[in-house]
Amino acid sequence: MAYKTFAAIDVGSTDVTMKIFEVTAKKGYRQLDYVSNIIELGSDTYADGYISQESIEELCDILLGFADKMKEYGTVDYCAYATSAIREAKNNQMVLDLIKVRTSFDVQILSNSEHRFLMYKGLAVKADYFEKVVDKNTAIVDIGAGSIQISLMNNGKLTATQNIPIGALRVRDRLKILRFDTLHLERVMEEFIANEIDAFRHYYLGDKVIKNVIAIGDEIGNLIQIVPELGIHDQLNEKQLKTIFDKLLSMDASDLAAEYKIPYERATLLLPAAMIYGIFLRQAKADLIWTPNIDLCDGIIVDEMEKRKRLVFERDFEDDIRSSVLHIAKKYRCNKEHNVNVTKIACQIFDKTKKIHGLKEKERLQLEIAATLHDCGKFINMSGAGANSYAIIMSTEIMGLSHKEREEIANIVKYNSVAFPDYNEIRNELGECNYMTIAKLVAILRVANAMDRSHKQKASAYNMVVKDKQLVITIDTLYDLALERGLFTDKAEFFELVYGIKPVLRQKRSV
Repeated sequence: MAYKTFAAIDVGSTDVTMKIFEVTAKKGYRQLDYVSNIIELGSDTYADGYISQESIEELCDILLGFADKMKEYGTVDYCAYATSAIREAKNNQMVLDLIKVRTSFDVQILSNSEHRFLMYKGLAVKADYFEKVVDKNTAIVDIGAGSIQISLMNNGKLTATQNIPIGALRVRDRLKILRFDTLHLERVMEEFIANEIDAFRHYYLGDKVIKNVIAIGDEIGNLIQIVPELGIHDQLNEKQLKTIFDKLLSMDASDLAAEYKIPYERATLLLPAAMIYGIFLRQAKADLIWTPNIDLCDGIIVDEMEKRKRLVFERDFEDDIRSSVLHIAKKYRCNKEHNVNVTKIACQIFDKTKKIHGLKEKERLQLEIAATLHDCGKFINMSGAGANSYAIIMSTEIMGLSHKEREEIANIVKYNSVAFPDYNEIRNELGECNYMTIAKLVAILRVANAMDRSHKQKASAYNMVVKDKQLVITIDTLYDLALERGLFTDKAEFFELVYGIKPVLRQKRSV
């Protein structure tokens, strides 16, 4: 049977990991090999802001070893992603360039939301109990080295996600600093962690009762490994977690490493991780913790299979993004009926003008999100809503989007109601954002928004056709469209400037 292989590489904060998968047309994928090397890049970044030259050299040596392993399997295709340690390093571009020159690996930096979404994808596909568990109020707690991500789900839908900068490595290093200043180290750290998690509970949980916690991340497997006598498989309760915590307090990291064959550096992270899980479990009043064996490499292969359309997954991951955006809109009291109508019109215009704008499905999703959130800034102040909306979106994590994609959406929403500037006026502010992508989607959103300016949804169907340098939009309604016509003409001018075709609004009155 013909098959090929694929390597998923995670350049993490505490280690660098590679999984090699066999990919087949009929059976999907299966893991062939797993390699992991400890290297605490996060200690450099979180303490000094830079990754040291010594660490860069060590990282390159590890990646060269991965390259040799890939040759053994004839593996050419790969994805190599870096997370917070490199993302937050001030010299990250230098690091990536040195890696490319020395090893030929093209390592891409994931935003936090992209990283966590890949973890989520791996979880949703690999854990066969996932759909059943998330049907009730569930928190997915992803403890990384630098931060934890808490994502809330209910009725199978993603409702919120929040990043808290208290990962296991950060907490461990804080423990080191405090070690000589207090005789009650664990109590002080519990207070520190509890304060952060309590703030999350206050703003995002309220009176909600969390039935389940799904624990993913680097340390959950090692925590279970130190209590083989408990026979933990898929889940653990608060009593079992207390047993783990007591064992961690009674043994130092070197003893844990020796007895349970855990790398010493990973053993030093177990107490902070156990603290975080224990505090969250108590504050959320959850029944138990589910413990799937998931890492970023599992999410990378799922994402790759999805991109290649090699497998059809039960869960539509874009719907998870849409679901979380709808909850953001609800939080800022956006007009649901108006937003749904504007989104519907905007997507119809996008689809009818595909041959003209040349944009892809990812940009269509950006347009949907922008349409859903286009009025969120009014929650802060009715005046300056565009700038307020920009600030809200840039300050809100949307899982699954890169920083660039989120910033483009923020600009689309901003310039829906603010005069669109010439390229030379804002090129220094755009960063990696694509000026023309923003312009094209702003043009569509403005026209769509104008067509429901009254917020009365005067028509349920719109017929659109492109012909003779015009986008002819026919609305079948008996309502007076005087308000919509007046605003439509103004918005149509910018659309014509961007696309070279003129939107024309026509009314059909069916009896």
